[in-house]
Amino acid sequence: MKKLTIFLTLLGLVAITAAVAWSGVGSVVHAVMRIGLGGFLLMVCCQLAVNGVLGLAWHAAMPEIGYLRLLGARMVRDAAATCLPFSQLGGIVIGIRATCSGHGLHGRDSRQIDWPEAASANLVDITTEVMGQVAFVLLGVAFLVAHQRSSPFVVPVIIGAVFLMAGTAGFVWTQQHGGSIFRKFGGMFTRSLASQWHDSMLSGADTLQERMEAIWSRPGRICLSACYHLLGWLGSAAMLWMTANMLGAKLTVPNAVAIEGVTCAVMSLGFLVPGSLGVQEGAYMALGHAFGIDSSVSLGLSLLRRGRELAIGIPVLLLWQVMEMRGLRQPVITTPADVRYAPAPTAMKDS
Repeated sequence: MKKLTIFLTLLGLVAITAAVAWSGVGSVVHAVMRIGLGGFLLMVCCQLAVNGVLGLAWHAAMPEIGYLRLLGARMVRDAAATCLPFSQLGGIVIGIRATCSGHGLHGRDSRQIDWPEAASANLVDITTEVMGQVAFVLLGVAFLVAHQRSSPFVVPVIIGAVFLMAGTAGFVWTQQHGGSIFRKFGGMFTRSLASQWHDSMLSGADTLQERMEAIWSRPGRICLSACYHLLGWLGSAAMLWMTANMLGAKLTVPNAVAIEGVTCAVMSLGFLVPGSLGVQEGAYMALGHAFGIDSSVSLGLSLLRRGRELAIGIPVLLLWQVMEMRGLRQPVITTPADVRYAPAPTAMKDS
């Protein structure tokens, strides 16, 4: 898996380099610089606003966890997936760790969260995000068909959306019944582990299943979370529309939804590629050509999106690492159990 990730990363970098060379380095640089510092800062602020909506989406499904904690964990998860050489799976693991952290700027929610609760929270947030993404992709395909019925993207994206819906349904079923499956077959995988780890994993699976069942017993909150996620996807399309017009491309809002929706579907198919390197650029250039956008401008849109993600993601990861180090330096509080098993003091003899 590690070798595959490295190979896909190098392949993506080669694809980006080839795209820049094909479009012309000067043309791409001119397109990127046209937006200016003020326009780039506006993009960053709009992305932060969309992140706030994504935090609301997560909090709608998990109201028992504080909003600031969920917002911070969501930004760490996205930053790890876009700024670090990991696939989306690596970002999920880091997101679970960030949710577990009981220190940092979490407002009033400073309690320690165990891994079953953090894992269930991240899985549900990802699921509701995919639900909103399916609706967004179908909306984008509808706008693409309205603009160009003969587009070669229509049939593959519709097929991909069908598989995405089927995968989402299976993912939801697994979350609701996965605990019983793990209890039946988990012993075969944990039999070679130490006895305390074996018991810990099995009990953790039971706790995870209980939390998942409690979350999915609130369908109203699940639907509200998916709606918030759809609003976040529409916000991403609005940012694409704004950026394209700053670069001089006359793009309508429905066309921006079509480009962003189909691009999201293509990027979902290439989820193993770290940061969607090359995949995002190819989708923007191909879809931009369908809407009459110059290849240098389309590539500039993709590079500006990466610059926006780096401008937010790198400070977020650095701040998270600082908070992690602060948590490690906190003194360990001695519990009554530790005192009970501590060595008894040696009695002094009278001289």
